[in-house]
Amino acid sequence: MPNTVIIGTGSYVPQRVIDASSFMDAVFYDDNHQRIDKPNDEIVNKFIEITEIKKRRYAEDFESNSDLGAKASEAAISDAGIDREKIDYIIYATNFGEVTSNGIPSFMPNTAARLKNKLGIKNLNCITYDMIFGCPGWVEGMSLADTLIKACKAKTILVVGGEVLSRTVDPYDRDRMIFADGAGAVVVTASEDSDNGIISESTICFNGEELSYLETGPSLNLNHCVERQFVRMRGRKIYEFALKYVPNAIKNTIDKAGLTISDISKILIHQANAKMDHAIINRLHRLYGIKSYDQNISPMTVQEFGNSSVATIPTMFDLIKRGKMEGHSFKKGDNIVFASVGAGMNINAIVYRY
Repeated sequence: MPNTVIIGTGSYVPQRVIDASSFMDAVFYDDNHQRIDKPNDEIVNKFIEITEIKKRRYAEDFESNSDLGAKASEAAISDAGIDREKIDYIIYATNFGEVTSNGIPSFMPNTAARLKNKLGIKNLNCITYDMIFGCPGWVEGMSLADTLIKACKAKTILVVGGEVLSRTVDPYDRDRMIFADGAGAVVVTASEDSDNGIISESTICFNGEELSYLETGPSLNLNHCVERQFVRMRGRKIYEFALKYVPNAIKNTIDKAGLTISDISKILIHQANAKMDHAIINRLHRLYGIKSYDQNISPMTVQEFGNSSVATIPTMFDLIKRGKMEGHSFKKGDNIVFASVGAGMNINAIVYRY
């Protein structure tokens, strides 16, 4: 069977920087729909202490999700040096689709179809899929691409993760400070080279009571936009869930590849919040009996870019590949882990040989 190899990468990080000062005039409510009676600087500083998120990026008002995806995809296609008309599939990972200016999710036409239009691809046999799978959507899109390539259903696939979460957050929710906008893209192709590409992948879905951990719901201020649904997150539940299940899921994927943690060069984990990500990587190493390790194995962008959901991993991969993350690089033969957890709750991981 052919291997699935990344031949081009691209990302787009919006230029609009939203820092702590943007939230100093906000009015925050708690889960009981009561206004929080604390100074905003205390709320914001506590948030930064827990998540390490100091800044995040928002799209401009005129930019849509597919606009961000198009910029990332153009960079990836150029990097791959391919004829875009040869792309067999476009897989676009997203949670909310295009998102209208009033914050309403829009999936008709789907985001991948909008992207194909913006890329000017005329090939009628280029199939467009949206991957709606929570924050693990881009990793799952890569798994689907690998399946299509190994089944000889496709040779070249564009896999994109893009989101404009700034339009889906509740202005009265402290958790709004987590989320951000952005897009990342890769071009993958079938290769007979057995020395690189996707060498293992796995996905597990917890769809019982975990469904309520990350979902949409009304504003915490019950008088605000009663017809709207916003991102609603049960942070403590997600944190406990992630620490319990994600390290084992990553280890199982590494084991499936016939490797151990000492064989892994980088772990690109979804940038949810820094405290949770650090704890996951720490527990993963402890599963191998390792208490001390080089934290350089797990790069972080969440402090400066925020949580852009499906875009965090492909964006980080692109930045490292292009030498834009100081202290981080890839070299031929490196084993790289992509891993994510998110709404569903779903967990997935890939081991990729560079």
